[in-house]
Amino acid sequence: MKIGLEHTFTTAGQEITIETGKLAKQADGSVVIKQGNTMLLATVVSRKEAAEGVDFLPLTVEYREKFASTGKFPGGFIKREARPSENEILTARLIDRALRPLFPDDYHAETQVFVQLISSDKDTMPDALACFAASSAIAMSDLPFNGPVSEVRVGRIDGNFVINPKLSELESSDIDMMVAGSSDNIVMVEGEMDEISEQEMIQAIMFAHDAIKEQCQAQKELASQVEKSHTKREYEHETHDKELEEKVKNDLYDKAHEIAKTPTSKQERSEQFDKVLTEYKEQFSEEELEEKGGLINTYFGKVKKAAVRAVVLDDGIRLDGRKTDEIRDIWTEVGYLPGTHGSSIFTRGETQSLTTVTLGTKLDEQSVDGAFLTDSQRFILHYNFPPFSTGEARPVRGTSRREVGHGNLAMRALKGMVPSDYNYTVRVVSDILESNGSSSMATVCAGSLAMMDAGIPVKKPVSGIAMGLISEGDRYAVLSDILGDEDFLGDMDFKVAGTVDGITACQMDIKVEGLNEEILTKALEQSKEGRMHILNKMNETISEPNKELKPNAPRIVQMTIPGDLIGAVIGPGGKIIQEIQKETETTIVIEEVDGKGVIDVMATNGDQMEQALSRIKSITQVPEVGDEFLGKVKALAPYGAFVEVTPGKDGLLHISEIDWKRIDKVEDVLKEGDEVKVKIIDKDKKTGKLKLSRKVLIPRPEKKD
Repeated sequence: MKIGLEHTFTTAGQEITIETGKLAKQADGSVVIKQGNTMLLATVVSRKEAAEGVDFLPLTVEYREKFASTGKFPGGFIKREARPSENEILTARLIDRALRPLFPDDYHAETQVFVQLISSDKDTMPDALACFAASSAIAMSDLPFNGPVSEVRVGRIDGNFVINPKLSELESSDIDMMVAGSSDNIVMVEGEMDEISEQEMIQAIMFAHDAIKEQCQAQKELASQVEKSHTKREYEHETHDKELEEKVKNDLYDKAHEIAKTPTSKQERSEQFDKVLTEYKEQFSEEELEEKGGLINTYFGKVKKAAVRAVVLDDGIRLDGRKTDEIRDIWTEVGYLPGTHGSSIFTRGETQSLTTVTLGTKLDEQSVDGAFLTDSQRFILHYNFPPFSTGEARPVRGTSRREVGHGNLAMRALKGMVPSDYNYTVRVVSDILESNGSSSMATVCAGSLAMMDAGIPVKKPVSGIAMGLISEGDRYAVLSDILGDEDFLGDMDFKVAGTVDGITACQMDIKVEGLNEEILTKALEQSKEGRMHILNKMNETISEPNKELKPNAPRIVQMTIPGDLIGAVIGPGGKIIQEIQKETETTIVIEEVDGKGVIDVMATNGDQMEQALSRIKSITQVPEVGDEFLGKVKALAPYGAFVEVTPGKDGLLHISEIDWKRIDKVEDVLKEGDEVKVKIIDKDKKTGKLKLSRKVLIPRPEKKD
């Protein structure tokens, strides 16, 4: 007996199956997406009515990876999945940003989309299928939705674009970009690149859109067989008063228009808009305000939005008086915090980042232990957005999803500029002290400056910019370096970061149904001009990395030893390496790479570094004829002494080689435990036995007559 419905199709050479009606049937919509042995379960549930007073869509998107899907136990003491990892949060954000713009503006019922990885082949990237699964679940339901939508990863390997490359293939790809769209438009882009051009990026997006169209069509074909999806639910989540709406528009549009076309700061503008609304409400009684105060606020918001957009489209004037392609004033400073390993301030208009850099060893790497990914990161970037940065007083309750997302974007923009053979673990922390638009791109700029201040040999400086869009019908204006209000009231937030030679990361969110190629091309061309302007301003402060590390920064020296000597350096139970670290106050990390031992020694003091290196060299040095050692007498014999020149390696110091003068008994000169300086004078080629001499290091006495 067959349960449920299936639809199998092939896209980009990959066979994918959508299954519905078999699992999670009490959800409003549910599907299982299969590609090989990788399977995702996606569900959607939405309340029938909106909560009172809610005038937005309370959409929650969750993404989880079950450890059982890859046959693993969760790490840590508690052996069950707990809070979402950063990778799960980032995937959930990718889904959310693709779905949210396509729900009707007047739909306000609480809605939850839940996507789970339930089986994995460990090479198929599940995040590339997650949005496809989420949209499919909605398509099988009776929820109103202007989709379907889907999302794919696009890479480029050996010059050829690839849809949804395997994890093993990504290592050789110079593009790792997620693209979401409907059958007609692109709605979301995010990814990292190896300094590609704007035209190459457009080509990659358009290539991805072809696969997206096929996945949207597959959803429609399966949904046509699901009776529930044929009739979408009726709802009425907004109560309107057309007469009041028209009155508010007539009474307040001109005032809002005047504020919008008069350049002001963020705080002044907010106060002026608030004053207009407060004074307008004074004509209403308390009873009227209790009944219609919320509607007045909503209608004034629409008036404000319409006025701001009209000023931009009709007059080419922005809220702070800039032209559409003009960048706000910029000032920068490096070395502001003397106690750090590197620091910078980047201020652009009313957005400011104070960024620090800390250098560490391999022990400081970030371990990633997930159901799908197990990795370690030597470049870490954290982004903090405290309430005071926007003049607010609100509780601080852990790291928000937005902070995780913005930090990840900045990290992807900068990490490719650190040489792959750089020995340090690098942590960059951006604290946003002021915010009025594009604090994530301020983080990119500040991070680049701080890394150069720290003396990290970055390949090139990186700058970033956020682009906006105001569109009405066929008219549109692309805005460079958008303000917070322009982001909120506009149609696009397109962040682009890169060097003088190309793009290294991007993130685009669309608030309308989509973006065509013409506008996308215009936005990218204008963003390049803005990035170069910002980069030139940064170069006025620092244009290349400092030649030396800060005095308080740790120094790392790396050395390589034969693999069979790793145990000698570590010692029984780690005894030897622990002693060296304790006595020299250094940090030593040793690992086996390609059959050899790679040792990193970190110290903040040159003498301590030399002591540690000397100790390690004495252990790992292969004794050869002519080498000199400060050895230790291990045993005495009538014919000489056995001296340990390196740990576990002894040589014979014959009684005749102890001194130039005649010695009758060895114990008259040496005893066990004595340290004695010796030189290797011979080495048996077959046995490797060493012959030592002490007297050759002592001045020979003159002969007496």
